[in-house]
Amino acid sequence: MFFKKLRADIAAAMENDPAARSKFEVWLTYSGVKALSHHRLANRLYRMRLKLLARIVSQLSRRATGIEIHPAAKIAPGVFIDHGMGVVIGETAEVGEGTVIYQNCTLGGTGKQTGKRHPTVGRCCVISAGAKVLGDITVGDYAKVGAGAVVLRDVPPHATVVGVPARVVRIRGLKEGVDLCQDSSDPVRDELCALRERMFALEERLEKFGKAADVPPGED
Repeated sequence: MFFKKLRADIAAAMENDPAARSKFEVWLTYSGVKALSHHRLANRLYRMRLKLLARIVSQLSRRATGIEIHPAAKIAPGVFIDHGMGVVIGETAEVGEGTVIYQNCTLGGTGKQTGKRHPTVGRCCVISAGAKVLGDITVGDYAKVGAGAVVLRDVPPHATVVGVPARVVRIRGLKEGVDLCQDSSDPVRDELCALRERMFALEERLEKFGKAADVPPGED
């Protein structure tokens, strides 16, 4: 069973990383594949109630790979963690097969709740670099989370979400209410421009009042 899952992890790396040249190279050098192998050992120890030993294995793996996965997290075979440095996956997180997770991502909680408090990520999702998926939420199958996004609500299947907080911009490739064109109006910029124009108008009025105050009595 262990080797079957390892083969699935290596196959996922070969499929998703064009830089991967051979399965042997992936097995020897890819930190994401190593971290998942270590996690499967830690998870087995955790389920055997050897929780301290499981945490020791997970922390040793963190030092070796830069990827921290809680021993209780449920990760399906065939997940690919690309580069991986800074990835954190919490205790009650679940990740479906075929999902790709890039560096510096967090599947974390939002506080000190008990029970299910980490996200559930479906099959064949993409969690881009720097994304934070927080709380007991669900990321639907084939969804994509943009780089640097902070996801606090459920993501529908086949959706693409971006921003802080994350919002749906596409579903099945079709735009969903938000125009991503760089030429579109920026509401923050527009508000700053309006404030600047108002400031100029107030300065002109203050200048006029100042000139009126300097006029001697009896003169127009």
